[in-house]
Amino acid sequence: MTLLELLELLKHHLKLVVLLPIIFALGVGAYAYLFMGNTYTARVSMYVLTPIGDSNSLNTELSASQLLANDVATLIQSERVTADAADSLGLDDLSGFDISVTSETTTRVITCAVTGSDPRAAADVANAIASSVSGVAQEVMDVQSVNVIDEAAAPSAPSGPNRPLYVAVGLMAGFFVAVAIVVLRDMLDTRVRPDELQELLGVPVIGRIPLIKEGK
Repeated sequence: MTLLELLELLKHHLKLVVLLPIIFALGVGAYAYLFMGNTYTARVSMYVLTPIGDSNSLNTELSASQLLANDVATLIQSERVTADAADSLGLDDLSGFDISVTSETTTRVITCAVTGSDPRAAADVANAIASSVSGVAQEVMDVQSVNVIDEAAAPSAPSGPNRPLYVAVGLMAGFFVAVAIVVLRDMLDTRVRPDELQELLGVPVIGRIPLIKEGK
């Protein structure tokens, strides 16, 4: 099937192609706006303080400290750090929070983002993780300390979910489903159309006899 044939086929089923994406978008939008709760992201930034040698090996020391900062970023999501943070807050675990860490290769600054359904709780978890990772990093790594640059504050506005994106995805999904239905129906339709008949027999169609229902 060529693209032109597909477009012509979609044109013949324009109602389905238009209505189905709208139905999908409305359904997904209703779920996103009515049943999906807001999420909030709190961020805390930290600076990894590492021992620096003499000035002759400064470049080497800086490279090593940046690698060490990456190790600390990985350590933040370890079971030990998260368990210590949860214990300090009186929680069983941090399963209700999404924790992400970013660490650039050219700096020793680490940012930990905690996402949860409650803004105050997300900020508390982020600060507890920053406090916990400092002690663990000093114990297991050659790190002087992990100093907090900016403490996490309770966000005033939700960070998600991205409801317009969900609606757009629903719209696209509905369109693709409509196209699939139209193509499948066309493939399963074994009737010979007048234009196909002329192509198969090589003779022109000079007339058509309409189907007349009983009682007409």
